[in-house]
Amino acid sequence: MAGKFRVNILKDRCKGCDLCVVECPVKILVKGTNLNIRGLLYVTVTDSSLCIGCRRCATVCPDVAIVIEQEEEQ
Repeated sequence: MAGKFRVNILKDRCKGCDLCVVECPVKILVKGTNLNIRGLLYVTVTDSSLCIGCRRCATVCPDVAIVIEQEEEQ
């Protein structure tokens, strides 16, 4: 998959189950330290520029809280 990708966590959907953290092959997802609107710790992205676009995190997320976008080539 060529190109750069951006990982967007929809923090108010995330329940912090960490399935995506375990699944990410490049380990850019971590349990966050802030609470979302539901009072839960949500996952955050350490460095979206390292995303390889595999979408494994989005596939495994039971709450559809992760969106992977491909950035336009410039």
